[in-house]
Parts: sequence; structure tokens; C-alpha cells
Amino acid sequence: MLGTAIVGVLGHQVAAVGWNEKRLVAAGRAHRFIHTHAASHAGYYPGAESISLKLLIDPQTDAILGAQAVGRDGADKRIDVIATAMRAGLRASDLAELELAYAPQFGSAKDPVNMLGFVAENRATGLEDSIQWHEVADAQAAGETVIDVRTPAEFAAGAIPGAVNIPVDELRVRADEVPAGDLVVHCAVGIRGHVAGRILTASGRRVRNLDGGYRTWSAGMSTRG
Repeated sequence: MLGTAIVGVLGHQVAAVGWNEKRLVAAGRAHRFIHTHAASHAGYYPGAESISLKLLIDPQTDAILGAQAVGRDGADKRIDVIATAMRAGLRASDLAELELAYAPQFGSAKDPVNMLGFVAENRATGLEDSIQWHEVADAQAAGETVIDVRTPAEFAAGAIPGAVNIPVDELRVRADEVPAGDLVVHCAVGIRGHVAGRILTASGRRVRNLDGGYRTWSAGMSTRG
């Protein structure tokens, strides 16, 4: 039994399958997790809603341990797909290769489940290193610099204290403004942060991409009161 479940809360769908982080920690079981914030269908088609997904993975085997989803639309079918993948014994990285129904009003060419798979594969292969929202302050205290690659308008609307704003589109030409030492990069949800991480890693820098971007950091910090 995987414990697949869903409930409606104030217009939101809250769905889950398998283990959650709290249970894994209590059991002392090794795990890694991924946060994404993708659209329920193609963003250019009216009515797209954000779905926040969290995937829990065995770091040794890449097995899917569990997942949670929250959104106004589409959380149910994403958890159903992940539950089916778990029952079939697929690995987290295999989610990238699933062929799911696509039309702009129903989904994206790269479904939110596919995106989880891409991130899982990047982490499993070592293509990208990541940092979690609750680790950022300690990283800064240890001397790492946070590079915010969002637009100046996004940065002005809210930012991680101490972050340096260099938009991803300007990163190559403003590389001399990136402070020395290890870096944490982030954008709103992680995609631009991944691009920035690849640019900086190619230049020989040690970089970690903030998992789930500023949206996850902001949500996490709000729970600390």
C-alpha cells in the first residue's frame, strides 16, 4: 500500500503518495528531495495554475519514496502518475521519459512530472549540486555568496538577505561582478538558477542551485514565524 490520498482545502488540491520527509527523518532513512513549482498546463494558455511538487528519493538507488502536490488544478493526476510509477518500480530519473498527454489546455510539452525527472537525473548524475532553503543561512555564514539571477523587478519585490542580483541573461558579461568563493544561485523556482549554475560551473566555480528557488525559500521561511 502506497497510501495515495487527496483532499480539497479552500479551493486547493492537496495530494500525497508514499513517504513524507517527516516520516523518513523519524525512521532514520537516507533521502534526498526535490521541490518544483510548475504550471498545471502550458503557461501561454489561459487559466494555468501553479502546482508545487515535492519528490522524495532514495539517494543510493534513485527509487521514488514518496511525493506531495499542492495546487488549484492538476495535483491529482500528477500524484496518480507518480503513484503508478512507484508501483511499477520506475526510478525518479525515469519520470523524465514518461510520455504524457499534451495539449496546451491540459498540460505542457514537458509535464511537471517530467520536470521532476529532469531534476532527479541532474542530481543523481552529479550534473547539478543543490542546497535546501533551510541551509542557505548556514552557507552564507560559512562564506558562500548568494547570487539571485532573477530580474531587478523580482529582486526588488523580495530577496534573500545579502544576495547579489545579477540577472541570468547578463551573467556572462557581468562575470567579473561575481564575488570570489563558493556560490549559491537561485531564481524564482529553479530553472534559471540551473542555467546560471551551468554557466558558472563551466567557468570553474563551485555552485549550488537553491532547490525550488526563491518561492520555496520564502515559503519555508514563513513557517519560522
